[in-house]
Amino acid sequence: MQKRDLHTVADDERYMRRCLQLARRGEYGAPPNPMVGAVIVCQGRILGEGYHARCGEAHAEVNAVGSVREEDRPLLRESTLYVSLEPCSHQGKTPPCAELILRTGIPRVVVGCEDPFAQVQGRGIRRLRDGGVDVSVGVLRDACRELNRRFITFHENRRPYITLKWAVSRDGFIDRWREDGSEGAPTPATLSTAYTQICVHHLRARHQAILVGHSTLRLDRPRLTLRRWAGRDPLKVVLGRVAEGELPTGWQAYADIETLLEGLHRQGIQSLLVEGGARTLQSFIDAGLWDEAQEELSAIVLGSGVPAPKMPVGAERTTETRWGVTFTHWN
Repeated sequence: MQKRDLHTVADDERYMRRCLQLARRGEYGAPPNPMVGAVIVCQGRILGEGYHARCGEAHAEVNAVGSVREEDRPLLRESTLYVSLEPCSHQGKTPPCAELILRTGIPRVVVGCEDPFAQVQGRGIRRLRDGGVDVSVGVLRDACRELNRRFITFHENRRPYITLKWAVSRDGFIDRWREDGSEGAPTPATLSTAYTQICVHHLRARHQAILVGHSTLRLDRPRLTLRRWAGRDPLKVVLGRVAEGELPTGWQAYADIETLLEGLHRQGIQSLLVEGGARTLQSFIDAGLWDEAQEELSAIVLGSGVPAPKMPVGAERTTETRWGVTFTHWN
């Protein structure tokens, strides 16, 4: 008779937390695939670990099984596999992980949360159970869903995960009043510090697309690149009608939010960062089309200018101060 581990809720949660730690290592390489971590445990000892490092490459379960030493492979038939997201059951760029698990003889699998991707959606769990595997689902489910909130929002809501971001002066303005961007016109207000510029570029690196309104494009001609953080520049998008010849090469323009979100979804864009201007930000807020928002409070006083967007009354908010700069987050 095979020996089986005696499992407690505390054990399952401890190893799932390790899965989440591993999964975060794929933050920049895994998208548009989800971040996933996997741990194989036998008799309280970790035999193998893995995570999904890069889209198109081996999944977390494959890497975890591959990391098991040759002398420990017989123990797989007495082990538990912990994985933060449901194993896939379809042939994509890589073979189905559910079939690999069945071939190893691992008798128990603990899954953090179900995969909402249309080609999975419970099929991986069902395949394992049909193959005789004891499958537990929902250990640290909220944390596992939060980790892949962009991926999950894209598949469940059929739109990108939307983050709003702006900087505001000490007296509540996000810019000076400006009518045009011609020579001699007022320059945009500089509210960010060297530190917060790094924070902004880090935020850009975690999104697949970045958006400004047509007025911001006309006045500022922003680059919207990752000059202060490693990674791939996001797709650049403008909201509103842009005159012929004004759209920079490589940009996309959409007349309204509905067609914007439909267009980005068709392209597989899972995350969108909205940086301005004020009317553009407010239009997303008023439509209820946002998932999180971040406001950077500057020490600079403008005296007058373009008022900052207004968030809905009662929206959950937190405030933190880093390097002398106060950030307010809504989600």
